[in-house]
Amino acid sequence: MHDIKAIRDNPAVFDAGWSARGLSPQTPQILELDTVLRAAQTQLQVAQSRRNEASKLIGQAKAKKDEAAAADLMAEVEALKAELAAQGEIEIRTGAVLRDLLASLPNIPDLEVPPGADEAGNVEIRRHGDPLRLNHARDHVDLGGSLGGMDFEAAARMSGSRFVVLKGQIARLERALGQYMLDHQTLKNGYTEISPPLMVKDEALFGTGQLPKFAEDLFHTTDGRWLIPTAEVSLTNIVREQITAEEELPLRMTALTPSFRSEAGASGRDTRGMIRQHQFYKVELVSITAPEKSGEEHERMTNCAEGVLKALGLSFRTMLLCAGDMGFTARRTYDLEVWLPSQNTYREISSCSNCGDFQARRMDARTKAAGGKGTRFVHTLNGSGLAVGRTLVAVLENYQDEGGRIFIPEALQPYMGGLTHIGGEA
Repeated sequence: MHDIKAIRDNPAVFDAGWSARGLSPQTPQILELDTVLRAAQTQLQVAQSRRNEASKLIGQAKAKKDEAAAADLMAEVEALKAELAAQGEIEIRTGAVLRDLLASLPNIPDLEVPPGADEAGNVEIRRHGDPLRLNHARDHVDLGGSLGGMDFEAAARMSGSRFVVLKGQIARLERALGQYMLDHQTLKNGYTEISPPLMVKDEALFGTGQLPKFAEDLFHTTDGRWLIPTAEVSLTNIVREQITAEEELPLRMTALTPSFRSEAGASGRDTRGMIRQHQFYKVELVSITAPEKSGEEHERMTNCAEGVLKALGLSFRTMLLCAGDMGFTARRTYDLEVWLPSQNTYREISSCSNCGDFQARRMDARTKAAGGKGTRFVHTLNGSGLAVGRTLVAVLENYQDEGGRIFIPEALQPYMGGLTHIGGEA
């Protein structure tokens, strides 16, 4: 959500930001609605004040037995009631239109975000490791199928497309990855593990920006709740409508949960395998900070996500997203892209975003310094640390040998009972 006062003071800044995201100027309509709304509110105050004053004068006129004056005042009160009703209707109607418009508009990009309409405008910041190049690299679908650990047909029979049944050591490897990521972020990086709800109300998804704009990307339950598309929703809403003491910040939280996405509009994209599914596990990272600390925290969070890939020995690159490729709530985003030998390219495995106060305004999440008089909106950040399914894909493909056997990265071996390989004698 956006600060209407800031838009009044700096409309050109907001239009420039939205223009960078491919939108036409929005402030003329916003300011027109704001003018009408404030005029109605002023008229309401004036009419209410005059009605109160006239009501007192009626009593005084009657006490003086001035029936003519009392009658005139009563007629004025009736007219004021009609004026109040009319202006009240304008206030309600205009306020709703303005709120809906502001809620539909994305965050303003940070000044350091590069221009660009799509992923072609993203800027590579750094790389880690040398990409594995194989002449005949098998993809994860072939590898998982040959090892008897990946069954898309069984999943399709019970659930339809974009689901998978994992079995045996492949299922165990997925579990090991999730547990390792949680331990890495909690024990090494100081995040607090959370086990949050997987179903939330409309207000929670509005707070983190998925509603109302992206309802078609979500799964809706019969009792009016929504399945979370990411634990970001649950973790960030922990501070919803709360005032957090500034000395308690930053809050750093992590969770391993299923994520549920309808993938509306993704028809024909990544239909093979586990890259884009309706249900997948992800370790999410969320930070709540004081406003002046969010930039520093963004770099830290990105390094925390990168640390998992480094520990697993996977090659990746870190990309700074351009304005046109960022998510709705982000002001600045880094994508981590892991190398997949079968595709001979890098694929996204994590996004780490600084949302500034955008989500906090929608959630009314604030902070207050000790001894301070006022409150401020917190800043919120979120990132994947990492998407478990895509990490499983990367491990299978990058650690395959010519016979289809999979070496288990050393960091995961304790989580696999000491097993060093899948698909053959260790």
